[in-house]
Amino acid sequence: MATAIFGGGCFWCTEAVFDTLEGISLVEPGYCGGHVERPTYEQICGADTGHIEVIRIEYDPSVISYEVLLEIFFATHDPTTPNQQGNDVGPQYQSAVFYQDDQQKTAAEAFVAKLDASGVWPVPVCTKILPDQKFWVAESYHHDYFANHPQQGYCQFVIAPKVSKLVKLFGERLKHK
Repeated sequence: MATAIFGGGCFWCTEAVFDTLEGISLVEPGYCGGHVERPTYEQICGADTGHIEVIRIEYDPSVISYEVLLEIFFATHDPTTPNQQGNDVGPQYQSAVFYQDDQQKTAAEAFVAKLDASGVWPVPVCTKILPDQKFWVAESYHHDYFANHPQQGYCQFVIAPKVSKLVKLFGERLKHK
């Protein structure tokens, strides 16, 4: 098994996307990159801890590659808005990749360069590519948020469209139920 850590705005969204993919055994919401030990969600929302909302993914590289994870990550959030995803604004929503080794760093940098060169986005990608840092697991009520609250407004209007986009673009990679 291998690990990937991505910050794509609200971790409820990214968890819902990656949790459905074949080859992924664990998706955990949490916080990375800050200077406070054992941060709480309330502290993160104060925007002064330096943490980014992230997900930690445990995956089988023989089933799904890191490059495919990057492709899905960049296809299911806007990597061009610093400290923001839609109406979620603040440094905790910064797009980020916390690489685990030089191979992941090189892959992430190459993917961003390819995206920028392609002209897919009208402005450059602002995703931070950062070295692995301490991962703090989010409070239990954040885990499986979309699965546990599918009728909640945020889930219907923000998360569900991202999951629909995943199904449309990467449906062949979904777990078989």
